[in-house]
Amino acid sequence: MSKEKIIIIVTVLIDVIGVGIVIPVMPYFVQSIGASPFVITMLFAVFSLCSFISAPILGALSDRFGRRPALIASIASTAVGWFVFAGAGSVLILFIGRIIDGMAAGNFPIAQSYMADLSESNEERTHNMGMIGAVFGIGFIIGPVIGALLSQVSMSFPFYFVGALAALNALAAFFLLPETNIDLAKGRKISIHPFAPIRKAWDDKVLRSRYVVLFLFGLAFAAQQSIFALYTQYAFGFDAGATGYLMAIIGLIMIVNQGFLLKKFWLKRFDEAKLEVWLLLPVAFGFFMMSSTNFYLFFLGMFLMILNQSVLRAVMSSRITGFADPRKKGEVAGIMSSLMTLGMTVGPLGIGAVYSFNAHLPFVGSGLIILAAFWIMLGSRKISPESGFRREEVEPIEVL
Repeated sequence: MSKEKIIIIVTVLIDVIGVGIVIPVMPYFVQSIGASPFVITMLFAVFSLCSFISAPILGALSDRFGRRPALIASIASTAVGWFVFAGAGSVLILFIGRIIDGMAAGNFPIAQSYMADLSESNEERTHNMGMIGAVFGIGFIIGPVIGALLSQVSMSFPFYFVGALAALNALAAFFLLPETNIDLAKGRKISIHPFAPIRKAWDDKVLRSRYVVLFLFGLAFAAQQSIFALYTQYAFGFDAGATGYLMAIIGLIMIVNQGFLLKKFWLKRFDEAKLEVWLLLPVAFGFFMMSSTNFYLFFLGMFLMILNQSVLRAVMSSRITGFADPRKKGEVAGIMSSLMTLGMTVGPLGIGAVYSFNAHLPFVGSGLIILAAFWIMLGSRKISPESGFRREEVEPIEVL
């Protein structure tokens, strides 16, 4: 593995450890201030909204000025946001902290652009995307365990720790991270309109169906992210520690699947064009099973969902970025992130109310959304962007 890949992976790992720490702890911390489940889901929504606005801009900036400065600015914003959040004594300050973090939340799409820059073939690109997914898995093992332990000191302490970790991450990136974008798009104008990426995604008839599916993915996984800890508390009586350990198991599944099985099993035995369609079905049924209050059925559904969605996201990200103009890979990665975060913004807006009405319905709704994504992908199988085909050589069909 090259030095550049190692540095990028370590940078992403440190960032994801922070995410892994806070997700199982945040609902309990916010509840200690007196916030309702609806406010908790709104905190997830406001971060996603700000990320929706900022991610495509950062992606385009990384195309024009370089990956390195865009990534460093994003990490630094994360550090400031978590310090503000940790010191919050009111709901208003909680929202300000999430807004600061979200307004430069471009770590993941820029890391994808880095990996695309360093890829020399379709298989290597998909494997590199899978490596980022495996790093998420490692972070989701280490992070929740640390969060479970630090929450015993105080509910705010994990967030101070995350802020310090992000600050160190920014310093490490500043001194160690190289620039990989050697073909800067210096003359291209950058749109700051938040819905410009949505328009570009809709106008792209070749990739439109995949972009729609990414939005639906974000919509569905808003349930997993925003009410996961609340549901495990309701259904199984879990505290922050137990939820953290359960998330560590999720991380372990992701590591094995994306770090080993993706290259050794999935990509060897199955065609990528089929994987991005048919893996949606087990993801949907996994969500349906997670609506159960039987822990074994819930756990089996969680395993099924994580196992398949971790492969699916790597494959779809690889195929979309692989078909992009080399000078627009950062922009395309930003569009992908924007669509995902738009879904994760819209989702929590209704999920808090739905959860308050019936705690099981968010997972059922997520399963139905993924089934809709399956039918969209099933109807767009003729669109298969592959290496060696120019965009104008691929005959687009109308999907929606």
